[in-house]
Amino acid sequence: MAERKKEQQPRIVVIGGGTGLSVMLRGLKEKPLDITAIVTVADDGGSSGILRNELQMPPPGDIRSVLIALADVEPLLSDMLKYRFNSGTGLAGHSLGNLMLAAMTDISGDFVSGVRMLSKVLAVRGRVLPAAGEAIVLKGETVDGTIITGESNIPKAGKAIKRVFIEPADVEPLEEAVEAIREADAILIGPGSLYTSIIPNLLVPKLAQSIVESDAVKIFVCNVMTQPGETDNYSVSDHLAAVHAHIGHHLFDYVIVNDGEIPEQVQQKYAEMGAKAVHLDLEEVKRRGYEVIADKLVLFRTYLRHDAARLSHHIYQLVENWMQRKR
Repeated sequence: MAERKKEQQPRIVVIGGGTGLSVMLRGLKEKPLDITAIVTVADDGGSSGILRNELQMPPPGDIRSVLIALADVEPLLSDMLKYRFNSGTGLAGHSLGNLMLAAMTDISGDFVSGVRMLSKVLAVRGRVLPAAGEAIVLKGETVDGTIITGESNIPKAGKAIKRVFIEPADVEPLEEAVEAIREADAILIGPGSLYTSIIPNLLVPKLAQSIVESDAVKIFVCNVMTQPGETDNYSVSDHLAAVHAHIGHHLFDYVIVNDGEIPEQVQQKYAEMGAKAVHLDLEEVKRRGYEVIADKLVLFRTYLRHDAARLSHHIYQLVENWMQRKR
């Protein structure tokens, strides 16, 4: 009965990485959706970078965050998985969730199987798949032609980014990820770091081609704030133009953006970090052929985040309306 019910649910593929993706997934998992999250494997900093280099495994950090977001577990277990050791030779800086993924990879024999096993342990609502079964090296070229190697180094260059690219360029995606895209009713990309979390997934050749060929509704969730070193002074249309420049296709049907006012003191806090609200150049976005869904989509606690409940409501409505048109 449960399987039949799941088969009737709209199938949505969510692609990206980082904190923004995890926040959104916490809202989406409360909707009657069959979710597959395809997550970047280009991270090379912090705990993920150490495990990647020492154990020759794909970086676990973004995968861990998404697993926790989709997990059906007690808050205490979620906090435990996010716990980061502050001391201990070899332990300092590592999160428990990253170490568990490393252990599951060793036990199962490969990273993909390790992710699958941990998903079962955490009763994950949906599937979590790495974009590829191997780690990807992300490189960036700045406007003056400088080449930067490493996902964690790109935002530190202090120069505008012209493009990013991956090595190996012909990396094979997981067949499960390609199949999920082919079967999807909706494909959702963002939010997250544009050049280091979102675009790297789209540079995996067969993934990008599968998205282009899909007849699913394609939705881009734009970031609320610019990111220092990546999207300084970017508008909504600048984000879309960057994706188009890398993929060579008009990829999205809808763009979801925040048009809620951000309090002055919050703006000031972010200005001190070199960030500001992403400007909604509505007429330009529409002129380029995108439908725009604009709403007050932000919450501020310690940091500015998307309102997961409100955002997931808009996404679910778009998916439902699209499927009704197809029937």
